[in-house]
Amino acid sequence: MVAHIEPLRYKQNATSREVMPSNRRQKSREQATRAFDRTTLPSSLRMFWLPATLTVSLGALAFLPRLLENTTLHRSVVTATIVLLAWQIALYLHCRRTSVAPTLQVVLRPQHYVQALVQGAVFIYWGWYWQPVFHMAWLLVAQLLFAYVFDMLISWTRRNSYILGFGPFPIIFSTNLFLWFKDDWFYLQFLMIAVGFMGKEYVKWSRDGRLTHIFNPSAFSLGLFSLILIATNTTELTWAEEIATTLVRAPSIYLFLFLIGLVVMYFFSITLVAGSAAIVLFGSSALYSAVTGVPYFIDSEIPAAVFLGLHLLVTDPSTSPKTPIGKSVFGVLYGLGVFSLYWLLGALGTPTFYDKLLCVPLLNLSVQQIDRTVQFLKGRSPASQHVPRWTAARTNLACIAVWILFFGVMTTMGRADGKHTGDSVPFWQRACADGRHNACERLMSIEAVYCDDNSAWACNEVGGHYTLGRIARPDKELAAAYFSRACELRFQAGCVNLLNPGHFTSANPKTLDLRLLLRERKQNLMEMSQRDLYARACRHDWTFACIPGIP
Repeated sequence: MVAHIEPLRYKQNATSREVMPSNRRQKSREQATRAFDRTTLPSSLRMFWLPATLTVSLGALAFLPRLLENTTLHRSVVTATIVLLAWQIALYLHCRRTSVAPTLQVVLRPQHYVQALVQGAVFIYWGWYWQPVFHMAWLLVAQLLFAYVFDMLISWTRRNSYILGFGPFPIIFSTNLFLWFKDDWFYLQFLMIAVGFMGKEYVKWSRDGRLTHIFNPSAFSLGLFSLILIATNTTELTWAEEIATTLVRAPSIYLFLFLIGLVVMYFFSITLVAGSAAIVLFGSSALYSAVTGVPYFIDSEIPAAVFLGLHLLVTDPSTSPKTPIGKSVFGVLYGLGVFSLYWLLGALGTPTFYDKLLCVPLLNLSVQQIDRTVQFLKGRSPASQHVPRWTAARTNLACIAVWILFFGVMTTMGRADGKHTGDSVPFWQRACADGRHNACERLMSIEAVYCDDNSAWACNEVGGHYTLGRIARPDKELAAAYFSRACELRFQAGCVNLLNPGHFTSANPKTLDLRLLLRERKQNLMEMSQRDLYARACRHDWTFACIPGIP
């Protein structure tokens, strides 16, 4: 009997020596507290130094001149700081009470830091030609600090572990490449970031035997907030329209996005997603143009912001199909989704630039069904037996070669960075006069945008539409407002029309007007010589500019 008792005692003692806190229930409460304070508490303190430091850094940003210039912006950052600090204190007390210290593991994943570098390059190139991007820099830093702390705390709250890396960078960069709130509403930006990380943490499914998030975090929050902005008609709270239209101010933006896109395609094999989407959009636009005689998208076959989206938004490897055919189907559906949503949003009278954002979460939900369908068809298709058994790397290189060829053809046809048919205002005037589909609505929209940019000629033309009532419902008050704007900008015809209600006098654009009307929504033409400017106007079908001796 002793032979049986002694090993048992030895086992108990060994266990007691190896894991002392596990036997604290047999000791007094005071001894247990001292043991926890001596062993676990210092580790907890070390772990909390990181979020505390990042949170204090976020709070310090609130006192920079850029953030102090707007009271709401300053308070938004301060409030975010207070919320994060309160969360940390509560979590720390919980860890102290339960004797469970949070853990942290450093893992640097290429899909995070490579995408972050590529997205950062877009910000720098775009910001060089549109200064508000650089003006946003400190707010971008604030979002990154907030994202790291929020992600860390939500992970520790749910499972006491966190993987530290570059993960928040592509989420924050991707979000801000498509949507950010103005300073007076910037607290909603923090809320949008929080929603994206909560979707990543809470909305999961089992895929390939592993629990993983369903939605691309940035696409999830962008899609949800886009729906809210559309439903509440509050797009003016954001810079969404400016973001969608100013990307093309950077010269050769399509070529730039194409080149940096090759980096992502090479490392993460997303070529089939981006390429399929681009081919579908290009083909659909070309077909629409052939049938109706007008472009589907106003000034391009694939809008620059959509071209950016199909490279850096819809291509998240974690939330897209794994198989080559599945990736192709995913890209095709994205292209069709953007194409359809552009029409639907336009028909509803809502901003059309949300087209590239709304369909991504729905596509994320379809990923497993796409993969299952592909596997089902592949197993029953005789043709699958004759498909070359290439390695994934070789397949991706072949796809990249096809993508390079396609982009070369698109560029040669002038459907990328070159002059587009829709860039010409006289084209839309003729199309409207000929009664082509949706041409008059497009003409009104284009002229209104140029009027907002201080083109006196465009203001006078819009006022004329509201006076004559041919393509817009007659509205004397609106007509007078536009004529007044044109007159203030020293356009003589606008002053004449303002003094003669019910009558409309038109005139050719002035030199300053041409510098706005001919920029193709891109580069600044203020330094261009008059000779070159009028030659450019002639190429854009402004017939008065083609007359010898003018200017």
